[in-house]
Amino acid sequence: MASSATGSSFSMAALSSACFLVLIGASTSAQLSLDHYSRSCPVLFPTVRLIVGAAIAREARMGASLLRLFFHDCFVNGCDGSLLLDDTPTFTGEKNAAPNVNSARGFEVVDQVKLAVEGVCPGIVSCADLLAIIARDSVVILGGPWWPVKLGRRDARSASQAAANESIPGPMSDLNELISSFRKVGLDVRDLVALAGAHTIGLSRCANFRDRVYNDTDIDVLLAQVRKFGCPGVDGIDDDNLAPLDFRSPLTFDHSYYSNLVQRRGLLHSDQQLFNGGPTDLLVKLYSRSPVAFRGDFVASITRMGDIKPLTGSNGEIRRNCRRVN
Repeated sequence: MASSATGSSFSMAALSSACFLVLIGASTSAQLSLDHYSRSCPVLFPTVRLIVGAAIAREARMGASLLRLFFHDCFVNGCDGSLLLDDTPTFTGEKNAAPNVNSARGFEVVDQVKLAVEGVCPGIVSCADLLAIIARDSVVILGGPWWPVKLGRRDARSASQAAANESIPGPMSDLNELISSFRKVGLDVRDLVALAGAHTIGLSRCANFRDRVYNDTDIDVLLAQVRKFGCPGVDGIDDDNLAPLDFRSPLTFDHSYYSNLVQRRGLLHSDQQLFNGGPTDLLVKLYSRSPVAFRGDFVASITRMGDIKPLTGSNGEIRRNCRRVN
């Protein structure tokens, strides 16, 4: 398990990206800032890091799950913490939307982080901001780049299961569908390819890659054979069996995901679509050769993603419990 990322988090590439983002931070999202809690909650970052580090030490897969929560939150009406809201008899949230049910996980870790932060800074830090910090710390702990997180988001009082079903790209998506999903939230093709690199960590359910290993032709024969062993070709049988998205180093945040794509070893149909004779091939080749290029672009793209439609000022609220509105 790659549980330490001290060296990588202070790499020159990461520091260069961080310095650049500090310079542009004010212009990319005027109401978010890098020092939002510097006075109101000065112990925020070490408090979050301690809980996230302990969670990943218990289960390395958790890092990928926590990073994914940030993606799935931001793609549905912006980065507003709406994903975290539980269903009630009078309220339907996003957790049971098709892209999230039996899939999105790590909510109990967010609860632990929120409880710890409320203990030192009650009523100050939003759940939406915690998702952004948790995602960054998860990447760093698993060996990826560090970046400064812009903060100041507030929490939504509503959620939309319909928007979650419509907005989050799925594992069966073709390239045009992926590009369209990203453009709808203000992200471009470079963001798509860079952020897809998050699949260098984590696992996927058999239900998500069954059709690929049995029916796709743009797949390495050996990979297909190996994955068929744990994933029968009949829907509904062993759907929850897991396989690594990056078979080379599933517990390390690196650039091997892109080398897999070049060799037709993407686990998901949507992954391999990024290297299949289309306009994203050149970026995949670049990232497969240059970890520095990947890390720099990933930092820039996840920062842009964090700028999607935040609630600021008097909009929304600061939830006391991330699972329900105040």
